[in-house]
Amino acid sequence: MLALNLTHTKLKGSLKDYQDRINRITDLIATKKGPGGDFLGWDQWPKQFDKEEFSLIQKTAKYIRDNFQVLVVCGIGGSYLGARAVIDAIQGLMPNKDKSLEVIYLGQTFSPTYTQQVLNYLATKTFAINVISKSGTTTETSIAFRLLKDLLEKKVGVTEARKAIFATTDKEKGALRALVKQEGYVSFNLPDDIGGRYSVLTAVGLLPIAASGIDIVALMAGAKEAMVLYSNSQIEANPAIQYAIARHQLYQDKAVEMFVTYEPQFAMIAEWLKQLFAESEGKENKGLLPGSVSFSTDLHSVGQFIQDGSPILFETVLYVKKPTYDLTVPLSVNDADGLNYLAGRPLSFVNEKAYLGTLQAHVEEGQVPVILITLDQMDAHHLGHLLYFFMKTVAYSGYLLGINPFNQPGVEIYKRNMFKLLGKKGY
Repeated sequence: MLALNLTHTKLKGSLKDYQDRINRITDLIATKKGPGGDFLGWDQWPKQFDKEEFSLIQKTAKYIRDNFQVLVVCGIGGSYLGARAVIDAIQGLMPNKDKSLEVIYLGQTFSPTYTQQVLNYLATKTFAINVISKSGTTTETSIAFRLLKDLLEKKVGVTEARKAIFATTDKEKGALRALVKQEGYVSFNLPDDIGGRYSVLTAVGLLPIAASGIDIVALMAGAKEAMVLYSNSQIEANPAIQYAIARHQLYQDKAVEMFVTYEPQFAMIAEWLKQLFAESEGKENKGLLPGSVSFSTDLHSVGQFIQDGSPILFETVLYVKKPTYDLTVPLSVNDADGLNYLAGRPLSFVNEKAYLGTLQAHVEEGQVPVILITLDQMDAHHLGHLLYFFMKTVAYSGYLLGINPFNQPGVEIYKRNMFKLLGKKGY
């Protein structure tokens, strides 16, 4: 399943010395009495999720697959990153003619160029919209939804458009919930006690993931497996706690945690992790800055800094043993490139040796601490487990820092300044 390896971290203290602090944090999480305790709904969600809504998600996902060429996920931050991470990680990045539905994303940027290109593409497609916003007034998402809704209504008419718009929002209040009641859209709930960056296993992530054809039953089963495993407060039995402690120790003299993957299709997992850790821990002048690289690609660029640059970072490597696909290096008659020594070898073998060679170089010569997180394979079950693992780690890690891991006060500052510059009333 998931294996955590801390042998390359050069930790100065013992993990066991944290047991009393971990016991207190475990109690804070269980009783929801710590800072942000009102937003711990994700902790037991793999067991307590709404089964009736889950069935509606499955039914709606099939309807979307059967009736549309494209699903546009309209959201920003946690409202789209989790779904995109899962879909990319399991299905890959290249267009697949065998897929019955394409999932694309809008509402995560103000870029007029990107937005227009998406609208141009959709003009020739049958498409549905999954608009995701707790308030219904998130500026990036709301502008995009206006444009998408306008295009859809012009293409198919108001009545048919209502059958192609699916909303995920607050159960009772907010502008989007009011629009759902007015227009009669099929809708799903964003739980009050689960914040956006922790919402991938709710309808926020599950509807687009299921619509893409991924098995959400297996995804939730993997998360539930992790929930049970990582409920153990004993450090030696809980990799999520071990990882949190290792990060806390490394934070004493490192400023950056660099997430490393070895498959391009895992890049969005790293983006999800960057939001999860940065938004949870980056407050009160505390926290590690999360970055990400994709190897071996970035070994030819950022790899130079990691190897020989300022000693400000440690690496957390996510390595998956079994790739989705594999192929062998062919034999060349003239061997002009000198690669015949690899002929007949699977490409996964080359990728693995790049991983092991890089690990040795960074740890031994570069003196870079490295945390290894290994999965046997990347499927829905393993990924559900992995997502929960990271969310549990953040809870412990944030409380070890002495901050609230579930709020994001700094995010509101740019919005206030932007609204004032835009001339919004009240700013």
